[in-house]
Amino acid sequence: MNPIVLIPARMAAARLPGKPLADIGGEPMILRVMRRAEAAGVGPVVVAAGDPEIAWAVEQAGGRAVLTDPDLPSGSDRILAALGEIDPAGAHDVVLNVQGDMPFVDPQLLAACVALAGEAGCDIATVVAPEASADDRTNPDVVKAVLALDADGRRGRALYFTRSTLYGEGPVWRHIGLYGYRREALARFHAAPPSALERREKLEQLRAMELGLSIWAVVVDEAPISVDNPADLERARVHAKGLA
Repeated sequence: MNPIVLIPARMAAARLPGKPLADIGGEPMILRVMRRAEAAGVGPVVVAAGDPEIAWAVEQAGGRAVLTDPDLPSGSDRILAALGEIDPAGAHDVVLNVQGDMPFVDPQLLAACVALAGEAGCDIATVVAPEASADDRTNPDVVKAVLALDADGRRGRALYFTRSTLYGEGPVWRHIGLYGYRREALARFHAAPPSALERREKLEQLRAMELGLSIWAVVVDEAPISVDNPADLERARVHAKGLA
């Protein structure tokens, strides 16, 4: 297995413009994510930057960035474009897509996701965490993963992902937007048009499932902080102060 870590980032976030360069404890968020990815020690780390200012910040800090078309529609499009430039020969067989808005993601979690992606029978690895509150069950903004768990309860095969309310006894798993792709699975996913379930739920991972790709998930105790809006950013800044 020869993994690579790619971090897609662009300035034009709808709810928090300029998000990758937002200051958290004296450091741009994208650099915090990059350092966490480097600490995982699973392979080279590259930022797939949609804007020159992101690439400049990364390179000034000693990191590596590839400038991609700012009009690419999704993070998966951005990482595939970067991968084509960095590794056209296909030497890297596992691609870890780390969201650029998780400034405190645990490096061990990244390593676990890569390890799962390298196992036989797994085309795409991802991460889930328990619901944060009872409201998560009915909140359409919280993506729920339906899993067939292994006996130890620490990982499971994904059966479905949904924004709908889940009923009945048992845990509700919140999906965390972190993906480890087999290289060939990423290529198949990208080559296919949006699927019917994907359009209905507005969830890209359902396209992979409709293609017959197998998705497995690592179970973590708590979701990492994700910065999507100004309130999240303030929460991240408070958290950073607690770490200082």
